[in-house]
Amino acid sequence: MFKRGLLMTAVMATALMPLVGCSSDDDKAVDTLQVSDGMGTGALDGTETYGSDATGGVTPGSQQDLVVNVGDRVFFGYDRFDVSPEGQRVLEMQAEWLKRYPNNNVTIKGHADERGTREYNLALGERRASAIKNYLVALGVPSTRINTISYGKEQPAVMGSNEDAWAQNRRGVTEVD
Repeated sequence: MFKRGLLMTAVMATALMPLVGCSSDDDKAVDTLQVSDGMGTGALDGTETYGSDATGGVTPGSQQDLVVNVGDRVFFGYDRFDVSPEGQRVLEMQAEWLKRYPNNNVTIKGHADERGTREYNLALGERRASAIKNYLVALGVPSTRINTISYGKEQPAVMGSNEDAWAQNRRGVTEVD
C-alpha cells in the first residue's frame, strides 16, 4: 500500500515536472515541487515539511513559522545560564510571536555540552530553560503558557568533542506544544 502510494506520487510528480519553473535570479535558486501523500507534505527529495499550508508556505503559528521567522534557539556560554544580548534579541522576537498567537503554549528545552557529570548538566540545562522562561515572562508572556524541561547533555544537536560542537550544544530550544 505504501509503495503504491509512493509510486503514484512519483508518477504525478514526473507528470507535473514541466509545470515547475526555475528562478531566473543570479543565485540560480530552484523552486521545489511539493507533493502530498496524505500524511504530510514532502519535497521530491523525500524530505518532509511539517507546519506547511496547502500552498507549500509556512503555516502561521506553527513550529516551522517560529523557526523560520523568529528563531527557536538561544545559545549560552560555557558553564553559563545568563541570556546574552543575541539571545535577548531572539527572545524579544519570540515574545512578540507568542503574543500574536495567544493559543500557543511552548516548552523550553535546556541543553548542555558533553563536559561535566550527567547530574550537573541536567541542573545546568534546567537553569538555562528557566532563564529563558523568566525572560519571556518579563516581556509579558504568561508563565502558564511556558513549560521547561532539561535534557542536560543527553540530546546533543551536534556530535563532536570540540569547541564548535560544544557551542551549538549549549542551548535552549523553544518548541510549540
